[in-house]
Amino acid sequence: MVKLASARESRMYGPRLSKNRAEYMNAGLYVFATIVLIGGFVAELSKETKPGLVLLLIALLLITVVNLHDLVAHLAGIDYRWRLMGCDTQLALVEFAVPVIQALGALLSFLGILFLFIQEYKGYGHFKLERHALNLLAAGPAFWVLGSLHNSCQIYERADGHVQILQQSVHIPFLMGSSLFLVGSILNIREQAGWGHHGLELLGKTWVWIGFFGSLMFFIGGLADVVKVFEMQQIDGLRLEKLRGGAQERLVREREGQAPLILAEAEEEGEKDSRRNKSSAYSCTNSTNPRRGEEEEKDSRRNKSSTTYSRTNSLQGWGCRKSRERNLSKASRAIMLTDSGNFKIDEIHELKEFSKSAKLFG
Repeated sequence: MVKLASARESRMYGPRLSKNRAEYMNAGLYVFATIVLIGGFVAELSKETKPGLVLLLIALLLITVVNLHDLVAHLAGIDYRWRLMGCDTQLALVEFAVPVIQALGALLSFLGILFLFIQEYKGYGHFKLERHALNLLAAGPAFWVLGSLHNSCQIYERADGHVQILQQSVHIPFLMGSSLFLVGSILNIREQAGWGHHGLELLGKTWVWIGFFGSLMFFIGGLADVVKVFEMQQIDGLRLEKLRGGAQERLVREREGQAPLILAEAEEEGEKDSRRNKSSAYSCTNSTNPRRGEEEEKDSRRNKSSTTYSRTNSLQGWGCRKSRERNLSKASRAIMLTDSGNFKIDEIHELKEFSKSAKLFG
C-alpha cells in the first residue's frame, strides 16, 4: 500500500498553473488514506468489526486513486510517448510499473475484504470464497513488496545527497510496512488453518495488530513524502533527474518539432475565421441594403484600378529616370574623352548620338 516516490523532473500532476498544488493534494490524500487505514485497524480491535472493515475499504480505494494519479502524472510528463520507455529503462520499471503494481495490490486487498463481507451476509456455505479471500489478502501485500522494491531501485545522476536522503526516508517506511502486511497475511492463513472460523472471524488479532503497525509505517512514509514534495518544489530543476538513454533529447526534439505545426494550424484557423466573418458581414449588408452592397463593390473596384494605375506610372517613371542617368553618364564620358584626345572617328558619332539623347531627356 505504497505510492510512487520519484525524483524525476518530468512530471505533470495537473495543469501548468496548478501542477504544484495538485502534487501537494496527491501527497496529502495519501496521508489521509493512511489515517483512515489506521482508524480501520483500531476499529477492528473492538467487538464490532464491520465499521473497521468499511474504513479499510475506503482507505484502499483512496490509495488506488492516488497511485493512478501518479501514473497519469508521469505519463503526462512525457506527453504520453510510450516509445520513450524503450530508451529509459527506469521510466518503465519505476515511473510506470510502480503505480500499476501498487494499485493492483490495493485492488486485490479490497476484493479480499469484500469477499469476506459477501460471505458474512450470504451464509457459511461458500467455503471457496473464504479461501479466495485469504489468498487475495496475501497477494495484495506481495504486490506492495514488489512495488516497494521497484520504488527503491532508482538511479541518481543529478540529484545531490539531500534529495537522495529524502527519497530513502520515503522508501524505507514503505518497504517495512509492505513487509509487515505480507507477514501478517501469511501468519493469518496459517493460524486460521487449524480453526473452523468463517466470515469476518477469519481476520484474526495477529493480522489486525501487524496491519496496525504496517499502517503506522505507511503514515510515516506519507509524511516524509509530503516533506519531499515540498523540498522538490523549492529546489531548481538542475538537482532533479532527467530522462536517460537519449529519451530526454528525443522528447525535447519532438516537442520543438511539434510547436511550429501547432502555430501553423492556429494561423490557418484564424484566417478561416476572418474569411467567414468577412463573408457573413458582406452577406448581411447585401441582404439588408442591396444598393449599398453594389456601391461598396464599385468603390472597391475603383480603388483597385487606381492602385494598379499608380503602380504602373511609378514603374514607368522609375524606368525613365534610370535611362536618363545612363545617358548622362555616357555624355560625361564623351566629354572626358574629347578633352584627353584619345578617341576615334567611329566613337565620335556614337558620342554625338548619346549627347543628343541626353539633351532630349534632360
